Amino acid sequence: MSAVTRAATRRRILQGMMGGAAVTVGLPFLDCFLNGNGTALAATNAQLPVVFGSWFWGCGLTPGRWEPQSLGAGYKLPVELQKLASFRDQLTIFSGMKVFMDGKPPTPHQTGHQGILTGHVPKPGVKADYASLDVLISDQIGTKTRFRSLEVTGSGNARDTLSRRSASVQNPSEVSPMALYNRIFGPEFKDPNAAAFTPDPKVMVRKSVLSSISEERAALAKNLGSADKARLDQYFTSLRQLENQLEIELQKPAPMAACTHPGKPEETVQGLEVNAAVKNVKLMSDLIAHALACGQTRVFNVAFADATSSVRKPGETATHHILTHEEAIDEKLGYQPRAQWFNDIIMGSLADTASALRNVREGDGTLLDRTLLLATSETGFAKIHSLENIPMMIIGKAGGRIKGGQHIQAKGDPATRVGLTVQQVMGVPASSWGTESLETSKTFTELLA
Repeated sequence: MSAVTRAATRRRILQGMMGGAAVTVGLPFLDCFLNGNGTALAATNAQLPVVFGSWFWGCGLTPGRWEPQSLGAGYKLPVELQKLASFRDQLTIFSGMKVFMDGKPPTPHQTGHQGILTGHVPKPGVKADYASLDVLISDQIGTKTRFRSLEVTGSGNARDTLSRRSASVQNPSEVSPMALYNRIFGPEFKDPNAAAFTPDPKVMVRKSVLSSISEERAALAKNLGSADKARLDQYFTSLRQLENQLEIELQKPAPMAACTHPGKPEETVQGLEVNAAVKNVKLMSDLIAHALACGQTRVFNVAFADATSSVRKPGETATHHILTHEEAIDEKLGYQPRAQWFNDIIMGSLADTASALRNVREGDGTLLDRTLLLATSETGFAKIHSLENIPMMIIGKAGGRIKGGQHIQAKGDPATRVGLTVQQVMGVPASSWGTESLETSKTFTELLA
């Protein structure tokens, strides 16, 4: 058996060993582990870590119906954002943001989110070989948790993910609440509030297997071409990251006051029927909130559906995507009412995710208070695939690092300004970000607390 075959076989065995579905019950904990304000661990006075989340939906919103009429604080919430009314004080809205193409023809429903989340727009047919925003942030804040990040989608398709380390290395989404539950709270879950801690022998074996694979790297690389060497380097980079995560699992976790076991979710149906997508996103958002509260991760990504928003009403064949292109604009209303119906549903789903975070109490605050949740679409006006005035929002306070409740307008500015600002808030040492016309060193200082 060749070295390549042996490494691949070990990789398959490793994946099989990670698929346990047994249930481990965690115990609730007391607020005495936090300081009086609930902002730090009482034993060490270490601040509760900041959390980053992204939330993506396709086909944008209706121009003129989501942008506030006034700037700064105290804006009136627009009609298409009414489902987010209860988050008004923590909701910052960015309008006027644009993705520049630098003469490249656009790839509909792809160019927008590539520019926003990777800072780069590739040529058609070429995959963007840049890390997404969440990966840059997880490299900074996600290296000491069991999961560097968690990805979910309501579409039922694991390929619907916007998280990527490179053109060939993507982080697939979980599509099933039950599968996500087993992954987080299965046999590998260690209750951070339990008095006793015993390292899992299976984790030790896994770490040993990864180490033995890593030792074969030099010999294996000698027989490969340049392209395969690059792929192998990416593979071993991923293995090193996984090995670091396994090292964390061999250490007793720090107590987390808000950590409680969520309970096993119900079995659900996956697919692009919109009610199923909403239900699955809600259940998985609740699980993510518990994972964050239990210190299992600090980064998560939610894709409501695919980038073309192929969700549909029960019993109908016309999808949200089709309606944005084919439905006529109602002369009296001034918008597409059937397509706009989906906007309300999607914003309600975003509110479900934000509510899951706010429902976790931490001292006198909530998990949402230490979260920065970036929500964005891939287009401004979906009917014409516009890359201007793309909806972008932030919910949360990032542990007091940002000021919420603002409308910030930057007509014609690159959308990467938001991404660079978010990186700096999360502690990423970046002074500029983006390529070509998307490159920027200008942040939104008015957002900073």
